[in-house]
Amino acid sequence: QKLRILLEPRIKELGNGMLSRYLAAASAVNCAVGRFIAKHIIATGSVVVGGCVFWVFAAASCAAPPQSPVLPVTDHYHGIPVVDRYRWLEDATLPEVAAWSAAQNAHARRILDALPGADKVRREVRGIVAQQAARYEGLQCVGGKRFCLRSDAEHQQPLLVSVDEMLGTAEQRAIVDPNALDPSGHTTIDWYRPSPDGQWIAVSLSEGGSELGTLHLYDVATGKPIGDTIRNVNSGTAGGSLAWTRDSRGFYYTLHVPGTDGPLVQRVHYHALRSDPAEDRYEMGNDLPAIAEIQLTVADTNEHVLATVQFGDGGQFAHYLRRPDGEWTQFSEFGDGIVQAVFGREDQLYLVSLHDAPRGKLLELSLDQVGIVAPRDLLPLIGESDETIVTAGKAFWGEHTVVPTERHLYVMYQQGGPSTIRAFDKRGNPLQAELVTEPIAHVFDLSATDGDDLVFGITSYLSPPHYVEYHARDNAVVETALRTPAAIDTSAWRVERELARSPDGTLVPMTLVMHKDVVRDGSNPCVVTGYGGYGISNEPEFHASRALWIDRRVIYVVTNLRGGGEFGEAWHAAGMLTHKQNVFDDFSACVRHLIDRNYTRPNRIGIIGGSNGGLLMGATLTQHPELVKAVVSYVGIYDMLRVELSENGKFNVTEFGSVTDPQLFTALYAYSPYHQVVDGVSYPATLFITGENDPRVDPMQSRKMTARLQAATANTVPILLRTSANAGHGGGNSLDEHIEQTVDNAVFLMEQLGVSP
Repeated sequence: QKLRILLEPRIKELGNGMLSRYLAAASAVNCAVGRFIAKHIIATGSVVVGGCVFWVFAAASCAAPPQSPVLPVTDHYHGIPVVDRYRWLEDATLPEVAAWSAAQNAHARRILDALPGADKVRREVRGIVAQQAARYEGLQCVGGKRFCLRSDAEHQQPLLVSVDEMLGTAEQRAIVDPNALDPSGHTTIDWYRPSPDGQWIAVSLSEGGSELGTLHLYDVATGKPIGDTIRNVNSGTAGGSLAWTRDSRGFYYTLHVPGTDGPLVQRVHYHALRSDPAEDRYEMGNDLPAIAEIQLTVADTNEHVLATVQFGDGGQFAHYLRRPDGEWTQFSEFGDGIVQAVFGREDQLYLVSLHDAPRGKLLELSLDQVGIVAPRDLLPLIGESDETIVTAGKAFWGEHTVVPTERHLYVMYQQGGPSTIRAFDKRGNPLQAELVTEPIAHVFDLSATDGDDLVFGITSYLSPPHYVEYHARDNAVVETALRTPAAIDTSAWRVERELARSPDGTLVPMTLVMHKDVVRDGSNPCVVTGYGGYGISNEPEFHASRALWIDRRVIYVVTNLRGGGEFGEAWHAAGMLTHKQNVFDDFSACVRHLIDRNYTRPNRIGIIGGSNGGLLMGATLTQHPELVKAVVSYVGIYDMLRVELSENGKFNVTEFGSVTDPQLFTALYAYSPYHQVVDGVSYPATLFITGENDPRVDPMQSRKMTARLQAATANTVPILLRTSANAGHGGGNSLDEHIEQTVDNAVFLMEQLGVSP
């Protein structure tokens, strides 16, 4: 009774909008009171105060997580009843959901901050960041000038800089500094496009990880805005794009407008420089699907405009050409297999086709044949080979993987994870050009410069990303000023490629990054990651923070699963729609391979993945809870039956399928992690991470999965949910947020795997 007298005034305050202040109950009362609330109030699911229902969560200094009331809702799919216990956690606008998230966050912070070595690891990560020299990405060579994004330890967000000279010690000048625009560090550059004459630059800026971009125009010489501002040019669902006219007096751009059923859809408009955006001319898009994603490019030698349209994430492509007279002509349809189109130097298009060539072939189509000759009737300029022309991911988001120069064609190829560049003449004959000499490397940002020269980025597991120039006349690769000296010493690291055998016999590549001292004695801790989706390849990348693992003799493993693009479209197709289970089988096969090869054992294995890789984490922990000791899963998808109902989830239907189709529903339901959680099973320790503003995967996915797993597990290990404010899917997150996520991931896994911090 005394406890009731103590608590009732506080509970009444909750009804006055102070819910989040008291739902982390142990900060106001001790653990015994928390247990009392759990036993006497949460057992009923709610407490009624003033005619309103409020959820009360016991938490605080207790090890047990906040309670999650069960309010079952039953749906019927093709005659099959499916119970959803935590439907109420989907609506982030409800006060009780916000309070539940706050309580979960407080609980996670208490657990994570109390882990041994958290402060030590934080100092170590910040030390690595402080020692890291500037990092460069997104290089564009336009109008005789070079631009790129520069990240460094002094700024929360990357800066847009111009580079006066690539060789030697190039001087750099900041054109757009989001940190000066927003000292909080929550405003970021989504993308940028310089005008052909190099005088202007268009920049999409968004806030808080939302990826909802507003376009701003800047004078390159002064770095000052010129006043043209256009909202909703970018989103986390369909992205955004812009292409200048050749005279630099205007540009075509994607605009997100309300669709017929409510959610925003993409359209293409034209804006004349220094004009009123309200007067911008509509160009195309009204007839496209609601989940169309558009990328725009213009020709260097004429007034043609190209629109590449993808049917949702991971879907097929269609292409449209705008002629100088303003007419748009569609020259490839969804299903034709044309996945990339690039303007050539002599009034032609180069097309990457998967038609009868799942690893890709290159076609050539004259502009005067567009709309007359079907691409599938063209003979290949460069035929299919054992390697795969890189298409998905890079190709769509504006990074060309086929680059024409005056006399050459440079093509980026995938080699099962690592990538390289091949050179050809304009007739498709291979040239004896050696552009990439680093083994197990990843190339990016290909851009033509003068004549037949090329600049591109390259990185590996052992070397930071840096830009090099290829001089065709000398067949020589030279370093540029855009390089990042390593903040750590990797000379004691080694990289090995191995093959795991999936249950159906498929050989799955994996890369092991480890210290040279590591021996196969079955005792090594391992951290294993994977993705397996959308045709995107898991390529070699350098992360200085991996020193946290390698220098502690932890093996870091990167898997190349089906669903990715490592071996072409057939590899992708084998891991999508009704074949998605192959991805999870591949990953578990890789983990078992590590055990069978005596690298490690289950209680020393942690797994980590995000987004589609978060789905992979959820599937692995529900299908094989005995196989791993700990899981870190960020911005993941777990309720596969409800994902398409979110605005951002609609774009995934082409990759995952829809519950409206009986066959696809059966496949989705069979692996949906949220629905495959079983009461009384001992699940591994799990840290879920999400951002409040995630525009790509609804944070409700992490909320529901956390609640379900916490209620079901028979284990006493932590099941935590970490939600970040002013953060989204990952892109646009501040440097501090990246650091704190790295620290939390590391100390959580170290604690579970028995690794000394």
